[in-house]
Amino acid sequence: MEFTWNRKLEIYRTMLLSRRLDERAWLLHRQNRIAFHISAIGHEAAQAGAGFALRRGEDWVAPYPRDLTLMLALGYSPHDFFLMLMGKRSGTDSGGRQMPGNWSFPPANVVSISGVAAAQMPHAVGIAQGIHMRREEKAVLASCGEGATSMGEWYEAVNWAAVQHLPVVFLVQNNGLALSTPQQQQMLRSPARKASGMGLPVEKVDGTDPFEVYHAIDRMLENARAGKGPGLVEALLVRIPPHSSDDDDHGYRLLAEVEKARRQDPLDLLQRKLLNEGVLNQDLIDELEANIQSEVDQAVQAADRAAYPVPEEAAGPLVALKEEESAPLE
Repeated sequence: MEFTWNRKLEIYRTMLLSRRLDERAWLLHRQNRIAFHISAIGHEAAQAGAGFALRRGEDWVAPYPRDLTLMLALGYSPHDFFLMLMGKRSGTDSGGRQMPGNWSFPPANVVSISGVAAAQMPHAVGIAQGIHMRREEKAVLASCGEGATSMGEWYEAVNWAAVQHLPVVFLVQNNGLALSTPQQQQMLRSPARKASGMGLPVEKVDGTDPFEVYHAIDRMLENARAGKGPGLVEALLVRIPPHSSDDDDHGYRLLAEVEKARRQDPLDLLQRKLLNEGVLNQDLIDELEANIQSEVDQAVQAADRAAYPVPEEAAGPLVALKEEESAPLE
């Protein structure tokens, strides 16, 4: 498909919103107002491209903890994000039961995940098996980092999807680091080559370009929905900050490596591209920044005043919430 100016602007705004939410999360952690954050900075383009290729509410999604931009592209709100980070009971993810980054968003068929790397892969394949058995024209997107492709669950899931010809697309966001371990120290073959060896069609794309990722994911999803089986897209990108708020990357990354990653910042690359195309100008950028700043501020305030879960809810269903506890600020 050809991208309209409005769609390009929508993708840019989603990536910009993700970045500003991410930056606020880091500040909240440093202020001791949240316990943990795992960042999407550097991954925004790949996630936005994948998210806009999905049929929201029809396709299913098994994300991984870094997938903030993907979640926003599927309709997840800044208010939802801060409720999750703060462990509030009205959050869509778990009502304060899970650690941040273990997403769940029923309106977009985003299934609840575990913090264990690759644990969502068999879940995604199980859902794809159900879609296949019901002969539905739907697909599943299963997202992970390249480190997860060294886990047994990933191999089992990809192998079963290939054997059973299931409608699942695997997105591997390859930033070159499995937490602190460089790719060359944990695998001799890339995720794309490993999946190809198990019989899947694969594409390796520039993960800093949302449009290139969109087209690759869209092709794979269309094939999956049409009954042509699974596929894998490996998006090559950068992780700019540490692995998480609990990580200090000074021990395994040189400053020069971080600076090199910053020069490949997908948000900066897209902004320059859209300025050159005339989709963006400085006045529009300033307007978007101001609107997003206000949106982020309001979401933090609304989450701050929301209630925490009570101990009695730990082992049972959440008690019905009052409207004022779950509604964001106007």
